[in-house]
Amino acid sequence: MEWNKLLSAKRVGVYARNTNIRSQDLRSEFEKDYHRIIGSSSFRRLQDKTQVFALDKSDFIRTRLTHSLEVSSFAKSLGQSISRYIIENELDPEFTHQTSADICDILQCAGLIHDIGNPPFGHFGEEAIRDWFARKMRTLSFKGRGVTEILSDQMLQDFYHFEGNAQALRQVSKLHFLVNENGMNLTYALLNTIIKYPVSSVNMQKNSGNIKDKKMGFFWAEQELYQTIAEDMETYGKRHPLTFILEAADDIAYVTADIEDAFKKGFISYEKLREELVNAQLAAKADTTKLDPVAMLDHQYDTALARKVENPKLYAVQNFLVRIQSALIFCATYGFTSNYRQIMAGTYPCDLFHRTYGEWVRKALGDIAYRHAFMSSQILEMEVAAGNILEFLMDKFVPAILYYDTDLELNMMEKKLVRLISENYRQIYHLYARKCKSEAERLYLRILLVTDFISGMTDTYAKDLYQKLNGMI
Repeated sequence: MEWNKLLSAKRVGVYARNTNIRSQDLRSEFEKDYHRIIGSSSFRRLQDKTQVFALDKSDFIRTRLTHSLEVSSFAKSLGQSISRYIIENELDPEFTHQTSADICDILQCAGLIHDIGNPPFGHFGEEAIRDWFARKMRTLSFKGRGVTEILSDQMLQDFYHFEGNAQALRQVSKLHFLVNENGMNLTYALLNTIIKYPVSSVNMQKNSGNIKDKKMGFFWAEQELYQTIAEDMETYGKRHPLTFILEAADDIAYVTADIEDAFKKGFISYEKLREELVNAQLAAKADTTKLDPVAMLDHQYDTALARKVENPKLYAVQNFLVRIQSALIFCATYGFTSNYRQIMAGTYPCDLFHRTYGEWVRKALGDIAYRHAFMSSQILEMEVAAGNILEFLMDKFVPAILYYDTDLELNMMEKKLVRLISENYRQIYHLYARKCKSEAERLYLRILLVTDFISGMTDTYAKDLYQKLNGMI
């Protein structure tokens, strides 16, 4: 793979503009992407979507929006660090300062939209949608035939393995109606960067040992778009190199943020965090001459005491996590630059922390957060509540949409439910349904219309709609 192709500024659609105005616009195409994103309603809705704590009323707990801003910041920092190393050590003669600038702009944008397709209530929302289809798809029928008999295997697998990552590509490329059916119409380079898994739902191989095969990266509906982008950049079936950097930034952001949020919510104490780090360090047989998290935490606590900070434990945890972030940025930089040839050949199968001294730290922090926060009774109670909301909405809207836009009349309640679906999403459905070659394709798009609608909801909207439809006004 070559950077001059990987940084493609092409777009699916080109808008006619006044040539005089265009000449005065000094922004690069990737800087234009940034302004399209931050001005979008899809991006604004992230402020009311769960990161970890569903339906939480605390103003200091991270949302999808604040998480995305953090990922964007880390991604750009990593891009700067990696670019500097490549240039100074002459790893690639084709890698220039302009390459560095473009990479940083793309990564900054990718961080903002990497979670833009996630449904309400965090990753649990994805699980709830997958679970609904696994349990109820076989009960659905259309014109006397089971839906599972009508849809192709790939169409069915798209729903059984519903992914926020795939929905993100769909959200920015189609569902955000800016000028036409091309959504935000972002650059190829940016779209390719957010495709973490360059495989379809029928080509996933969770146990292949290659990180790119773990999940699906696009729905059948966007397969043609993916092929166009990948063929243009010669990345078909391969991860775009910047995807590795985006994923590392996401990992750094969430493993450290989850610990901080869990500490502030009282799910884990300073003493328990220290104990967990000691045990993890011993289990990993870590070389503490390179990275010693326990000593780092102790140092921050001692500093807080010396400065007579009012809350020394909070000070210690927060400052400890900042320094862990710096260490992980260094590890990810090393992971990319030391495996540069493999990454550029599309053959590197691991994440950037693999075999670095930060690998065990990242895993340990994720495990600590999972056991002390994600499995807490408060989180489980919230997830059960969120599950009831999503179950109800799927139960109502999927059956109602089956005969929409067909020669068969909807009943009174089905018509009302369909009208509740965003007019924008219905308009996009019709634009693409007209291009379909079969009834199966249109049926697939109608069911996808429901997941589009529900995925676009904020936590508050989903909860309010649930209450209204149940008469709790």
